Amino acid sequence: MTEQHVTARPTGPVVIVGFVGLTIPFIETFQPENSVVYVEEPDVARKRDARAKLDGVGYARDLIEWEYHLAGKADAFHNTHRDLDPAAIVPAVEYAVPFAARLAERYGLPGPGLGAALILRDKALLREVSAAAGIVNPASVRVAGPDDLRAFLRDHPGPAVLKPANRQASLGVRVVSDPAQVDEAWQECLVQDEGIFVPDRPMDVVMLAEQFVEGDEYSVEMLVRDGEPLFTNVTGKKLYPGPYPVELAHIVPADIPEELSDLLGSQTARLMTAIGFGHGVVHCEWIVSDGVPYLVECAGRMPGDAILDLIEAAYPLEFMRSYFALLKGEPLPAELPDRAKSGAAVRFLAPGAGTVVSVSGVEDAERAEGVLFANCGVPPGASFEGVRNSWDRVGIVMTRADTPAEAHRLAGAAAALVRIDMAPPGESFTEKQ
Repeated sequence: MTEQHVTARPTGPVVIVGFVGLTIPFIETFQPENSVVYVEEPDVARKRDARAKLDGVGYARDLIEWEYHLAGKADAFHNTHRDLDPAAIVPAVEYAVPFAARLAERYGLPGPGLGAALILRDKALLREVSAAAGIVNPASVRVAGPDDLRAFLRDHPGPAVLKPANRQASLGVRVVSDPAQVDEAWQECLVQDEGIFVPDRPMDVVMLAEQFVEGDEYSVEMLVRDGEPLFTNVTGKKLYPGPYPVELAHIVPADIPEELSDLLGSQTARLMTAIGFGHGVVHCEWIVSDGVPYLVECAGRMPGDAILDLIEAAYPLEFMRSYFALLKGEPLPAELPDRAKSGAAVRFLAPGAGTVVSVSGVEDAERAEGVLFANCGVPPGASFEGVRNSWDRVGIVMTRADTPAEAHRLAGAAAALVRIDMAPPGESFTEKQ
């Protein structure tokens, strides 16, 4: 009888790259004491007070400060921490995806693969690769200045979308409808400050001009093993009106015909094949115009904007726990559902332009029908220029109901109970008092 070699399963911690405080309650339900090491950029750890926030979190063993945004830092980390023997490498934020993918390769753990991660982090590269696989994309070019954007508008009649190729949260994204708006839009979109969420050192500015596609927006959240989907959800999206494509509401599952849901899922699976994605989760955004899904972008990490909460509420499903088990190479904790059992929705809250004077009605929203939670933590005196990116939203209402449409209706009704009183632009907060 031939002796078989069995590779021992790693016994070390799960390494989470990027600190996201909102995921702590999810992870606490299944990770044992002292079983997780966080990796965060030194500037971000300091600005977000990550070490203090992890103090007292039972599963958190350590926080390692590391400049993971930079090239080569995953290999340097592996060489520095060869004896860590991690059980899994989990990217928690958009900017962590390539580092986590490479680190998983170095430790011999399941992951998406560095090649797939690099494609997902570069929106221009993603368009090139996916279009070559026959996936429909809007026309898109790299632009280095206003003249390039004007040329794109001449060559592609209709509105264009000006956006960064390497950022997140709708930052620096604007719809440009007229050549007269180009110079102003260019200067505005170059301001890509994410404050406490990014390191203090500058990040490269890489801009794209893209054809504006009129249609309904969706995202597909997919758990993937060896390139094959294990679980698929389609989220419906509603946007704030105006030139800034910021999400106002999410509905899980999307209230659409089964045929369209299946099409969005199959197109996302097709994209996984096109980029060579291995193991992990993707959050893939689409616009459907005249029945055709156009790829917007795709992220190789867990979705934000409370979509994780919605999935776990609507199916129900321990989505985060299943994701960790997949990356650990362990059996999934339960059979993954094909259909949601209820509907869930979120409605975001955002002030207009001006200075916040007061916030009221949050308690009323919390008591409203179907509400799972409501929050609006913006302090008086905070100033806003309107909703230009996801960071300009200041609150959220989440609901659950028998159907997605009813959950969406209830979220809107509860959100309407929250009032954010504002002093107009140019009028100081103290004058309003």
